[in-house]
Amino acid sequence: MKNISKLCFGTLALSNLQNKGEFINKVDVLNYAYEKGINFYDTAELYDNYDILNAFLKSKKRESIYIATKSYAYNKETAKYSIEKALKELNTDYIDIFMLHEQDNGNNFMGHYEAVEEFMKYKQKGVINKFGISTHTVKAVVDSVQFKEIDVVFTIVNKTGIGINDGTSSQMIEAVKVAKSKGKFIMAMKPYGGGHLLSDTKKAFDFVNDVKEIDSIAIGMRNRQEVDLNLCYFDGNTASEELKNSVNNVNRELNIAYWCVGCGKCIKRCKQNALSLVDGKCQVNMERCVLCSYCASECDDFCIKIV
Repeated sequence: MKNISKLCFGTLALSNLQNKGEFINKVDVLNYAYEKGINFYDTAELYDNYDILNAFLKSKKRESIYIATKSYAYNKETAKYSIEKALKELNTDYIDIFMLHEQDNGNNFMGHYEAVEEFMKYKQKGVINKFGISTHTVKAVVDSVQFKEIDVVFTIVNKTGIGINDGTSSQMIEAVKVAKSKGKFIMAMKPYGGGHLLSDTKKAFDFVNDVKEIDSIAIGMRNRQEVDLNLCYFDGNTASEELKNSVNNVNRELNIAYWCVGCGKCIKRCKQNALSLVDGKCQVNMERCVLCSYCASECDDFCIKIV
């Protein structure tokens, strides 16, 4: 993809799943990143933040921006719903990259193949430019080479392998290398391991940036300081202590409110096995949690949030 920025703005950090800030401030961060040279933005149907990107896109030439989104579509009807929702709520005629969200392996992908066939129709019409998968597994990256429909592979890469469900960091990198050799566009997520690697952000960033097969690194950014820090690392510069402290000293964790009823929906949703029931209440193991906040989308009582 021509002229796409290697640094991708992960907008989960601006969704209500992770960020209860003012709408205008969220749009401001997107504009600031664009002014600094970032033209690639990742979102998802789950994030429920198309409205923020819509407001951001209004003042831009659409062809100057790359948008990636994803959904859990599994058949023709859900695929059509996801595409039409994205087009309408983003107010755009096309999606640069559309992905199936959280694919575990080739069998999982085949289980969604009716949706894939529908997405291919949209691709033939030019409504989707590239199609792909997002995943937290080595197996899905390995299996992606079997499918000509998959142009883009979006997976976890970080120096400790935190968040990878079925392997190590080195195994993931080897899988990425093979996928890249077969012509896949490689996107990397969670270079900071969901906040676990913030003690040395530069080393964590450099580890991912040094993998030459990676075409884009998606990082969630909540404010201008986080944009500045990541751009500083991307440019190979040393960040000031003031800038590093403004970002790294913000400790974040998953909080379960006292009114949790122990329904267990969030536990089933968590692929990191970070949640469990103790005395009828959900508890989180922060050593396993990667702060994806997907569990929050399952809570009917809105008792899960990142603080």
